[in-house]
Amino acid sequence: MEGKITGRVTNELYTDKDEARKLNVPAIKKKKSLSFYFLKRCLDIVISLLGIIILSPVFLVVAFLIKYEDRKGSVFFSQERVGQCGQLFTMYKFRSMCTDAEEKLVELIELNEIEGAMFKMKDDPRVTKVGKKIRKTSIDELPQLLNVLKGEMSLVGPRPPLQREVAEYSQHDMQRLGVKPGCTGLWQIQGRNDVHFADMVELDLEYIQNQSIFNDLKIIFQTFRVMFFSKGAY
Repeated sequence: MEGKITGRVTNELYTDKDEARKLNVPAIKKKKSLSFYFLKRCLDIVISLLGIIILSPVFLVVAFLIKYEDRKGSVFFSQERVGQCGQLFTMYKFRSMCTDAEEKLVELIELNEIEGAMFKMKDDPRVTKVGKKIRKTSIDELPQLLNVLKGEMSLVGPRPPLQREVAEYSQHDMQRLGVKPGCTGLWQIQGRNDVHFADMVELDLEYIQNQSIFNDLKIIFQTFRVMFFSKGAY
């Protein structure tokens, strides 16, 4: 898979996965032991596999609703994201927007309601009727369990950014890319879309510096609570 990353930090162009790894990502100050990463990977595999099996009926219902609303559109939305150390990968989601959402973004970019290198809009006109429902409870994110199972993501970690977002990163922001991206993290359980980019970076760095299996489990359980109450989701 090929892609491009441009960054203000290095002013270089990365054209594939191997070169993307050369992105100038600061080293983690408090490096964890091999046993931690082994246990974290085991946790990712077990929970993601169980999640895919247990939630398969939900997958089918959501797929049917998306297809029923727009028979010509695809059920899934795949997008190239930037992972650990600049590694490019394809992230999966249930499609919650119209099929030409990326093209329409150009017209909406000035209406961004989040400060920093992200785009968020509370009443985004690109979101479909079904999309509004599944985004409220983060059901649209469930296909990322496949990314976790493949080892491209972890259950807990910084959200994987877009390449255009990384192009605006400062050296401080680049620290987010020092670990494997996750499906959930401190940002999601402490405000989600109500948190601006700078605050999200600080929460991600707080997580990175205090990684532990116990913290991962605590964040996972708190994520379920946030999903049910749908606070800060749009």
